[in-house]
Amino acid sequence: MSILTLPADPVTPIPRAGGTPIRIAKDPYADGDGDVLFEVVNGKRVEKNMGLLQTYIAGILYRALGPYCDQHDLGHAVIESMFKLSTSGNDRKPDVAFVSYGKWAKMRPIPQVNAWAVVPDLAVEVVSPHDKAFEILEKLHEYFDSGVQQVWHIYSNVQQVHMYDSPTAVRILTNADELSGDPVVPGFRMPVAKLFPPSEPLAN
Repeated sequence: MSILTLPADPVTPIPRAGGTPIRIAKDPYADGDGDVLFEVVNGKRVEKNMGLLQTYIAGILYRALGPYCDQHDLGHAVIESMFKLSTSGNDRKPDVAFVSYGKWAKMRPIPQVNAWAVVPDLAVEVVSPHDKAFEILEKLHEYFDSGVQQVWHIYSNVQQVHMYDSPTAVRILTNADELSGDPVVPGFRMPVAKLFPPSEPLAN
């Protein structure tokens, strides 16, 4: 997803008698439209620019992955959920993610927080037309540095899935291939072609 820094002062000066004002960092979760997708990068709220087709594709994957994980008692499949990454300190929101019961037990209560303090086993990003390559790769490294085991990048424009086992180990799947969740989501299978609905050409 491309990210746009929202126009907001990151700090607020608080008057202090007889001295320099104390500057308090602005809470990135405090303001803004609740319907807007965003992440928190370097303490600042940044918007995720996700188109209709990309949102639709994320939904297709989630509707296949979620029931499979439930039926096979594997873990939590979530869509557009915020995670607090342990190494970068950023709060990232993959389009789809999987957290195994080994990392977060089945009956363990889900916390009522802005960002889940657990690293997902799998993070999936559906790449949008305006995403920048360096931002996509920067986030890829963040995921692996924090302990994510696998990252999938889904490209609707070329109908491909790039499956990363590390920042430098990638398998590229096309419509002729089958998406496999092994070893992260054991046994999950899905034809790549099912991810991509008929769509209009991208307007220039």
